[in-house]
Amino acid sequence: MKSIKVTDVGSLKNELNKYKKGKKLDIRYFNQAARLAWLGKITMSPLDAEDETCQSWLLHVQAPEGFLAHFLTVDEDLINEIHVLDGEQGQYLIEIMRAGLAERARELEDLNRRDFYFDKFFKGGATGPAEEDSSSDN
Repeated sequence: MKSIKVTDVGSLKNELNKYKKGKKLDIRYFNQAARLAWLGKITMSPLDAEDETCQSWLLHVQAPEGFLAHFLTVDEDLINEIHVLDGEQGQYLIEIMRAGLAERARELEDLNRRDFYFDKFFKGGATGPAEEDSSSDN
């Protein structure tokens, strides 16, 4: 971890200004964070909610688990750490997170309205069950 001499007020102010500006993730890390943001696997908080001039965000990326872990590749440097993002990338991740939440909510609403019985047993407006496979009539 980087240490700052407390007696050097100028260095301390410079370090604080760096944090207030935040840092951009490189494209590879941003894409990984964006995928997990879409899935709701990130946590974001303003760096300093009381300072109107501070646009930076604190970002924590959760490692994908279970089913997601088989499909998503995430660098170890990105997960389980808190990153200080600049305002622009922070806003983009918030937009992506909202879009993912809205899409997943729509899918769940569609699932809740779906009638599996009629999809499975009635085809094209037929009034009876679909014909079963004749090979299973042994």
